[in-house]
Order: sequence, then C-alpha cells, then structure tokens
Amino acid sequence: MAKGNDIIVTAEPRGIFLEGFVSGTPKPGTVMQVVASTEPVGGQHTWEVFNQAADGTLALIAVLLPNHLEGKLATDAYASGDRCYLYCPAAGEDLNMLVANISGTGDAFAIGARMMVDDTTGKLVADSSGASVPFIVMETVAALTADTLVWCKYTGH
Repeated sequence: MAKGNDIIVTAEPRGIFLEGFVSGTPKPGTVMQVVASTEPVGGQHTWEVFNQAADGTLALIAVLLPNHLEGKLATDAYASGDRCYLYCPAAGEDLNMLVANISGTGDAFAIGARMMVDDTTGKLVADSSGASVPFIVMETVAALTADTLVWCKYTGH
C-alpha cells in the first residue's frame, strides 16, 4: 500500500515544513500537535500525537515526516526527545498517512473514503462524526491487519 516510499507524495509540495522535538514514539504519517505549556528549546517546540477533545476535532494538521538526516525510513518510529520534522500540507496535496488498524473491525477503504484524525493516536480512522475530515483515501485498501501507510489527499478540512 501507499504510493512511493515517503510521506509526502505531491511532487512540488506547497505546504509548510516545521521542525521541533518529539514527545513519545510516534511513526511518520501521524498527525501531531504542539505540547501545551511547554517552552521552546532553542526556538523549537515539542510535538506530541494529536490529542484534542475527540476524534475529528478541528485543529492544525502537522504530519510527522521521517528523519531523513539520520537515514530513517517512513516506517521507523521516533524516540522521545529526538529532533523531528513535520509538514502542514496545502489543500489538495497527496500524502501517505498512517491509518489505524482498529482491533476487531477488519476496516477496508475505497477510493474517496473520508478519514478523520483519531484522538490520542494521531492516526487516521474512518469518519464517524462529520466534524473535521481532513483526508480522503486515494487507493483501494483491503482489510487492515496492522497500522498501515495509505495514500491520501488532504482536503484542507
């Protein structure tokens, strides 16, 4: 699954690249947020997985990228305290996003399936609320057996 070997699929990305430090051990393709009430270190904030009020809460979409400077792949998790790299996509851009395997559901997705950000994991899940649906699936996905990178298009919310 996924398109290519990286998180950003769009050939000429127009979004915003960010840097900081990571809290926890997330994998690339996860939606992140700034850790509240934590002062920057050397001008760089600390980022943690999306943790809002509920799934699909409208918030900044900052996607964790691989740490290419240390030779890491899109499947390699960060360690807490690592320098991290993030990307805030522009509407219409394609990314490989980490989609959660919800135990016992056997979720499969068709092209155009609406995806929201899961609260506390930062991974994408099927839309169930209609609140904020920042991504749609761009490939046919068979029933998941593990968290998987899936080709998605950013809707701009």
